[in-house]
Amino acid sequence: MNDISTGVDIAVIGGGINGAGIARDAAGRGLSVLLVEKGDLAGATSSSSSKLIHGGLRYLEQYEWRLVHEALEERETLLSTAGHLVWPARFVMPHVPALRPRWMIRAGLFLYDHLARRARLPGSEAVRLDRTPYGAGLKAEFRNGFVYSDCRVDDARLVIANARDAEMRGAVIQTRTVLVSGRRNGKEWCLTLQNAKESFEVRARAVVNVAGPWVKRVLNNCLGQPSSDSVRLVKGSHIVLPRRYPGEHAFILQNDDRRVVFLIPYQDEYTLVGTTDIALSEEPHAVRASTEEVEYLCRAANRYLVAQSTPADVIWRYAGVRPLYDDGSDNPSAVTRDYTLRLDAPEDEAPVLSVFGGKLTTYRRLAEQATNRLAPWFTAARGAWTAGACLPGSDFAGSREEARQRLGDRFPWLPQPLLQVLFRRHGTLLREVLGDAASLEDLGEDFGACLTERELAYFVRHEWARSAEDVLWRRTKSGLKLDAAAQTRIGERIDSIAGTLDIP
Repeated sequence: MNDISTGVDIAVIGGGINGAGIARDAAGRGLSVLLVEKGDLAGATSSSSSKLIHGGLRYLEQYEWRLVHEALEERETLLSTAGHLVWPARFVMPHVPALRPRWMIRAGLFLYDHLARRARLPGSEAVRLDRTPYGAGLKAEFRNGFVYSDCRVDDARLVIANARDAEMRGAVIQTRTVLVSGRRNGKEWCLTLQNAKESFEVRARAVVNVAGPWVKRVLNNCLGQPSSDSVRLVKGSHIVLPRRYPGEHAFILQNDDRRVVFLIPYQDEYTLVGTTDIALSEEPHAVRASTEEVEYLCRAANRYLVAQSTPADVIWRYAGVRPLYDDGSDNPSAVTRDYTLRLDAPEDEAPVLSVFGGKLTTYRRLAEQATNRLAPWFTAARGAWTAGACLPGSDFAGSREEARQRLGDRFPWLPQPLLQVLFRRHGTLLREVLGDAASLEDLGEDFGACLTERELAYFVRHEWARSAEDVLWRRTKSGLKLDAAAQTRIGERIDSIAGTLDIP
C-alpha cells in the first residue's frame, strides 16, 4: 500500500462504481492512488440501481447507438471478468399491440442481438406466453411476447470488488473522508481532507472528480474550478415485493407513458420492481421513494400480473439519484445515459478530470478512458489492462455452478443454502472469508439470514464496513429478513470489531 504522506499520483474523489473502477484501473497501471469517499462505498447511486448489466434496450428508441453498442460489449466483458457477481437472465416482454407494433419490437431486438459481439448469451425470440413457463403469473390476456438476454448483478458488491482489487494493487481507500477544499500549486494539487479523527492534507499530481450527484459542487466549490457543464439529477425509485411469479426470468413491461418497468427475481424470495424517472430539484441527500412512485410501480405490475400488489405489500423501497449529463432534454427519461469526461488542465498545471453521467454497465470502459485521458501526465504508466483481468472472487475456470461446487467440495460442512449465498457475495474469496473454519461453530454467532460473525468481521476488516447499514443493505441484503433486535446486535458487533482495529 502506498504512503500517502509523500503525495500520490491520482486522488479519486468518490467511492461509487466509477470511482472504484478508476482507482482500480490507475493502480493496475502502476500509479499511486488515493480514493476518498465521504460515506460508505456504493453508499448512494451505485447501490440504488435496478441491479442489471444490460445494453439498454429502450435506448435504441432514442438513437443512442454508441451507448448501446458499448454497453453490450461491456456486458460480455463483465460476464467473463466478474462471473460471481454478474449472471445471465432471460427477459420477457409481453406484447401490447396498442403500445408498440410487433415489427418495431422485432427490429429493436434484432439490433440488440447484433450491435456487439455476443458469445455467451442466447439471442432473442418470439414466444407464445400461454404455452411456455415464461407466461407463469401473467394475466391470460397476454398470449404473445418476446424473450431476450441480459444480465443481473449485485451492484454494491461490484463496487466493493473493484475497491478490493484497487487496494490489492496498492491504492489507498479511505471512506468516511470528506474533501474540504483543494488548490493548485503548480504541477500538483494540495487537498484538505477531513475524517472522523482529523483534518489533513494530501498532495496529488492529478484529481479525478467522480462525485456523482455532487460532481458539479466538488468541481466548482471544493476545487474552485468554473465549468459550463451541468448535471441533471433524476431520481429512480424501486420497490421490493414478496415473490410475485415463479421462475428466474425477468419481465420488461411497457407502460402507457412509453416508459418500461422491470420485474426481477430478487434474493430468492422477492420481486424487485423499478424504476421511475423523476426530475430532482432538491438536494440529493437521503432521497426516498415517494408514495406516488410506489403506487405507479404497483400499477405497472398489476396491469400484467395475476397477483395484485398494493403499497401495503411493499417490503422495502429505495431510491437513487442518477447524475446525468445535461443534454437539454425536457423529458427525464430521454436524458442521455452516456457519460462525458471533462478535463481542466491549464498549461503547466495539475489537471482535474470530472466525470458527468455514466451507467453501471459501462463503468469499466469509462474508467479505462478516464485513465487514458490522464496518460500525458504519467508517461511511465502502463497501458490499459482491465478488459481481460478478473475481479477478485471471479478468478475461476468454467461456469459459476462449477466454481461453487468446487468450493462446496472444499468446505463440505457448509449447508448448500449458505454456500450459495456466500458464493454470490464472495466467489472464490470465500476461502479467505472462512479461513481456518472447519465447522459451522467456527463461524461464530449466527445472526440469521445467512450472516455469521466471521463474515461480519471480514466485512469490517477487508471491506470498509463501519455500520449496520453498510452490512445489511450493501455488503448483503440481510436487512430484508432480520428483525430490529438482530440488526441492533449486528451494529454492536461491528462497533466492537472496529474498536479492536482502531479505525474511525
